[in-house]
Amino acid sequence: MFKSKMYLYYSCRTLYILWKMRTVADFLWLQLFDLEDSKDAIYGALDAWVAWEQNFPIAALKNVLLALEKDQQWHRVVQVIKWMLSKGQGNTLGTYQQLIRALDMDHRAKEAHKFWMKKIGNDLHSVPWQACHLMISVYHRNNMLDHLVKLFQRLEAFDRKPPEKAILQKVVDAYELLGLVDEKERLLVKYDDLLRKTRDESKKSKKVKSRRKETSSGRRGTVTNGVKA
Repeated sequence: MFKSKMYLYYSCRTLYILWKMRTVADFLWLQLFDLEDSKDAIYGALDAWVAWEQNFPIAALKNVLLALEKDQQWHRVVQVIKWMLSKGQGNTLGTYQQLIRALDMDHRAKEAHKFWMKKIGNDLHSVPWQACHLMISVYHRNNMLDHLVKLFQRLEAFDRKPPEKAILQKVVDAYELLGLVDEKERLLVKYDDLLRKTRDESKKSKKVKSRRKETSSGRRGTVTNGVKA
């Protein structure tokens, strides 16, 4: 009996906390949405909001950021994350990637580059390829090809090989646009296995799809014959 009451208490408490987090996130999102586009106004609202919380509301802020991203409020995303970092919170690779992505979408690629170099780009031997691919994509999209090539060369210096063709293709494009034909050919030779593997997987995928279509057609024919009989 005692255990069941305790279980009920903690279940209700958990539901209350989750409800509160959702409500707080909605309230803050509405407040941020209505504010003027001013750093002081945004920071002031966030400071006033967090002052009422016993613990830093990192979970609620994540929900706010997701809502802002969904509405493509990239400038607001940048402001909220920068405020959060200024408070010594959210210092994770995931948050850094979120900020870089928002800066890129807010047409601030140069600022994204500076942040990358300050927080991530100085120690590339252990940075996940997902983060590296994000920055390579930012460089590629914004025609910052020199930075793209330098980043890839530094990764190669640690004997790190791209795990997928999409990354390699952006680097090959950069070398070609920069007129570095020899470097482009070097990559094509060095990573021929990755390119061949991708081509083989593509062919295999097409064969599987073709077999599925044939099998599906055969089954439909059998059913149709059965109905006619």
